[in-house]
Amino acid sequence: MRIAVVIVTYNSADVLAGCLRSLEHQRGVEIVSVVVADNASRDDSLAVAKDADLPVIPLAVGRNGGFAAGINAGVAAVDAAYDAVMVLNPDCRLRPDTLARLAATLQRASCGIAVPKLLNSDGSFQPSLRYAPTLRRAFGEAFLGRAASRLPGFGELITDPRERDLPGAYAWATGAAMLISASTLREVGPWDESFLLYSEETDFALRAADHGWTLWYEPSAEITHIGGEQQVNPTLNALSVVNKVKLYRRRHSALAGGAYFLIVLAGEAMRAALGRRRAWAAVVALVRPSRRLRALAT
Repeated sequence: MRIAVVIVTYNSADVLAGCLRSLEHQRGVEIVSVVVADNASRDDSLAVAKDADLPVIPLAVGRNGGFAAGINAGVAAVDAAYDAVMVLNPDCRLRPDTLARLAATLQRASCGIAVPKLLNSDGSFQPSLRYAPTLRRAFGEAFLGRAASRLPGFGELITDPRERDLPGAYAWATGAAMLISASTLREVGPWDESFLLYSEETDFALRAADHGWTLWYEPSAEITHIGGEQQVNPTLNALSVVNKVKLYRRRHSALAGGAYFLIVLAGEAMRAALGRRRAWAAVVALVRPSRRLRALAT
């Protein structure tokens, strides 16, 4: 299979080299192009990209338009015929057989997106699979927290250990690593750039499902994903919360969207009352977003 890789960077020089080195050792597929789409980094991300022993296309996007904008620019810059595009975060590290295993998965009937098992830097499992957003799941996550994922129908994030090593179809998955068929990209269209960060992968996966394409999880394909900034950055967490509400409202009625907003707001307000700074930032963003956050979220 001919695979084009799109890596979106933003001040990623310290992690990009490791990602590119792991791509150099892929077996069983042909990497026809690696576009490093840089969202106006202030570091040497593009210089690092040029040092890789790969068919790299360093692309200066010219602005920080977000993850989706970087993907769209990267796909447009691919200068070779391809069968699939691997969307990849620069803090990912692939095993030598990762792309080949994902490519084999993509051969399944109606499979449009193949996603790997994600691991933390210490080798532990990193939950990345999700059910589709619903009011009940929003309620569970708002008021039950992490416990919601252990109750059927009450959590969006899938943490059941029994599902870690079982391949299967899911609603959506973390966008850090996705192999997307060329047919799916053509039919679904570009990623939605109105999501600067977070929910853009949810939107793309759900739109792909609208067109009959399946997102398939292949646990034998493993990728180490460093990640984690959202867990400590109040602004990023607020953007994540705002975007998931925006996405739900777009896909449902005004009444359902309003109910979803109130459930999420109540959950964040409860956590804010317990002194959690990230939750307070989310409450402010939902009720009265700053100009900066409005610019980020639109």
